[in-house]
Amino acid sequence: MASPAASKPHVVLIPYPAQGHVTPFLRLAKALHARSFHVTFVHTEFNRARLLRSRGADGLRFEAIPDGLPPPDHPAELDATQDIWAICEATRRTGPGHVRALVEGLGRDGGVPPVSFVVADGAMGFAVHVTKEMGIPTYLFFTDSACGLLAYLNFDQLVKRGYVPLKDESCLTNGYQDTRLDWVAGMIAGVRLRDLPTFIRTTDPDDVMLNITMKQRELDAPAADGILLNTFDGLERAALDAIRARLPNTIAVGPLGPEVSPPSYLPSLASSLWREDGRCAAWLDAHADAAVVYANFGSITVMARAQVGEFARGLAAAGAPFLWVIRPDMVRDAGDGDGDGETTPLLPEGFEEEVVASGRGLMVGWCDQEAVLGHRATGAFLSHCGWNSTVESLAAGVPMLCWPFFSEQVTNCRYACEEWGVGVEMARDAGRREVEAAVREVMGRGEKAAAMRRKAAAAVAPGGSSRRNLESLFAEIAGGVRAVNPV
Repeated sequence: MASPAASKPHVVLIPYPAQGHVTPFLRLAKALHARSFHVTFVHTEFNRARLLRSRGADGLRFEAIPDGLPPPDHPAELDATQDIWAICEATRRTGPGHVRALVEGLGRDGGVPPVSFVVADGAMGFAVHVTKEMGIPTYLFFTDSACGLLAYLNFDQLVKRGYVPLKDESCLTNGYQDTRLDWVAGMIAGVRLRDLPTFIRTTDPDDVMLNITMKQRELDAPAADGILLNTFDGLERAALDAIRARLPNTIAVGPLGPEVSPPSYLPSLASSLWREDGRCAAWLDAHADAAVVYANFGSITVMARAQVGEFARGLAAAGAPFLWVIRPDMVRDAGDGDGDGETTPLLPEGFEEEVVASGRGLMVGWCDQEAVLGHRATGAFLSHCGWNSTVESLAAGVPMLCWPFFSEQVTNCRYACEEWGVGVEMARDAGRREVEAAVREVMGRGEKAAAMRRKAAAAVAPGGSSRRNLESLFAEIAGGVRAVNPV
């Protein structure tokens, strides 16, 4: 007779080692744990060191694998986002062996059930080939939007049709990026080359990110037993239908949030790679409903001090109180000295006295974004349009000022502004006047944002499309449990 441990489903989750990927994976982990699955959550050793305060719970454990990169040269890099290009190349090159060793080790550990199911990040898609060889059912969880994934799935066509690689650097500035791509099935009308993920903006046919991205979508995704997306049918139906034409078992399970895994459930298991500032809630409490502009450019965006200054002046001129997250590693040239030990101030002279000290603004290094967006005082979100930020904003009913940085953020921006009507786009070189004007304009998008909030809530409510999909996934995992003891 099989032991209770042997019959309990054991799901291994392998996120890509960046904040925007860890967050939805941990929400999925909590949802699985709440339904009595045994869960192993796999960080890289670098990120595990940043999350030492997280504690496992009965049935939920953390493991770590090497990321293939050398140790950081400078202490400041120990708490900074790693280079995306380098980490993608290194994990794809070294990761398969580490994943195999980890799963084999779990299979020999008598203290946990044998591994019966794996969910790997789409950006860690190499894992699917390893785990499928071991006889373990495996899904890939792409943390992109559906429209972003659909764009990536058409990278091969962009290459075959001669759009990519670019002929030369002039194609970035001569209007070529405005080329319409009406042949991309499932995308909104009028989509342009500039609206597709920025990894195609290369003149090098051997570009690392271009080629890795195509491998993830052309080789890894079709090998998986299914694809998960943190979105919902009522938001991206056309894109989802187009994806399902190529990857039939694609299921929308979002927005993964409090309805699926409440904040009160295992609260010690935080996903944040930075320490959150605890002043935000009290500061927001002191402001009127929908009065505050929340600004956060995510975990990867980097800015020059001059750009920070323009945003600071624009936010101040708009007149609305604002809560602004400036990561410790966001401004790479902040604090550069002039050789005499002095550092250059990050904010314009007199700004803190004029705005921050008066209570009109609060600057923090990191925050609980979901709590901020859900606060009654938050009336707009100045965002880089990463998918977590976008879907959290939609779920909270908060309109967006869109300033995309890279990857499919530009695609999300296009949809937020043109398809969903909840956003106002700002140019990459937006100055203080453009920022001020955009803040004033976005405050009028609340009605459309509220309608989107209702749709998102319906998707994850009992009987909603995403809730049904999640329950079907859980049933599949539970029904397919079997002892997988790798040799």
